[in-house]
Amino acid sequence: MTYPKYRALMETLVAQGKSTGDDQSEERVDFTFLNNKRMQRLDKKAVVHDEFVEKIKKYDRPVEWIVLTESWCGDAAQILPYINKVADLNEHIDLKIALRDEHLELMDQHLTNGGRAIPKLIMVDKETKEVLNTFGPRPNEATKLVEDYKNTYGVLTPEFKKDLQLWYTKDKGQNAVNDLVSLLA
Repeated sequence: MTYPKYRALMETLVAQGKSTGDDQSEERVDFTFLNNKRMQRLDKKAVVHDEFVEKIKKYDRPVEWIVLTESWCGDAAQILPYINKVADLNEHIDLKIALRDEHLELMDQHLTNGGRAIPKLIMVDKETKEVLNTFGPRPNEATKLVEDYKNTYGVLTPEFKKDLQLWYTKDKGQNAVNDLVSLLA
């Protein structure tokens, strides 16, 4: 689906008190509500800085960016608005959103450390259908924060997850945009 259709789906889910996927737990429904609020804010306020805009606009290979995600994913809520802004800057980038749990065969071809981590962007050449690159589930700096925390404490605690969301807020999507621009090199 397109990004606007995905955003409309999230709005509908929030209105219905639901989440994507089969797991309709209170936690996932609550995260869908929270993520919708985050995305509403970022859809309005997210900025791609000029230093990146020129590089994005110069890219001339027709590609499709397929992003696997779910409405309850906190990382996706922080990253998808920036993916959309980057794709909107270049007519050669066709952004499509797919729900992970409805596309497990595709997801299983693009695991992260053996897991179905999302969001996962798969960059496909529109002519050859060759997978050119992938991105996700997090920008490189956030990935390092997660890896360091897991190496020290074994698991991600709720406190760490809050700290990670604060990191996203302070970063203002710039690490994600930088990583996305590197796909276009």
